[in-house]
Amino acid sequence: MSLDPKSAANIARVLGEALPYIRRFQGKTIVIKYGGNAMVDETLKQGFARDIVLMKLVGLNPVVVHGGGPQIGKLLQQLGKESRFVDGMRVTDSETMDVVEMVLGGLVNKDIVTLINQAGGHAVGLTGKDGDMIRARKLVFTKHAPEMNAPEIIDIGHVGEVESIDAAVVNMLVQGDFIPVIAPIGVGSDGQSYNINADLVAGRMAEKLSAEKLILLTNTQGVLNDKGELLTGLTAQAVQALIEDGTIHGGMLPKINCALSAVKSGVRTAQIIDGRVEHAVLLELLTDEGIGTLIKA
Repeated sequence: MSLDPKSAANIARVLGEALPYIRRFQGKTIVIKYGGNAMVDETLKQGFARDIVLMKLVGLNPVVVHGGGPQIGKLLQQLGKESRFVDGMRVTDSETMDVVEMVLGGLVNKDIVTLINQAGGHAVGLTGKDGDMIRARKLVFTKHAPEMNAPEIIDIGHVGEVESIDAAVVNMLVQGDFIPVIAPIGVGSDGQSYNINADLVAGRMAEKLSAEKLILLTNTQGVLNDKGELLTGLTAQAVQALIEDGTIHGGMLPKINCALSAVKSGVRTAQIIDGRVEHAVLLELLTDEGIGTLIKA
């Protein structure tokens, strides 16, 4: 079946539009934090895998860091274990940590690897424990309340933050034309495993790899102003002002802070995009319009 002239012209225009971006990003590392609806909707999952493979085929170097909160919650529920959260962070005792490792390092990681490989790529799954890649330390969580004389320190278990990253194994895979897929689990100096926020791991990995771009997939359009309008391009200074006046708050704050840290540490740009949009990563990378909120130093 042949294309009508209008459709053919549109396809040609889109391909032509992508060419300068392919040239610009060729040989560059792009770190993508994969999470939200894009990880659970079957159509979006398949599309994401194909997009990652296409990136690699045209000479870009994608590195995927993934979350898996809903999948962890589902398995805990099946096991009859209640999920508990403190300010959005999962309380992770030893038993829960076993489930986190099983889901993130096993089920979810291997599912992403399989989808990418089925789409024609060569993905390799890792956790931060492989090659001693992510050194973690226990996250000390303090809660402030007006009625308290001093902040309360709350033990949320095996929840960690990144102490250091050794990206040697990731660089080796990238140079060997593989696509690294990383689960955000680190190991402490005490040998304990720690569950780390995937946004934070993606940001620190982008810094360590001197990535060209950090892309954070979310379940929102990006950063919105007080009228609910999308802010498409922000400097680090503008972002700081929006945090201070309360425009950026709640669940968007950790993502924004992660993006800010990355661009201040040498990553050229960070992008917060809507993972609910099909082919969101390619639309951001290879079109004039792009999507979501771009942040630069």
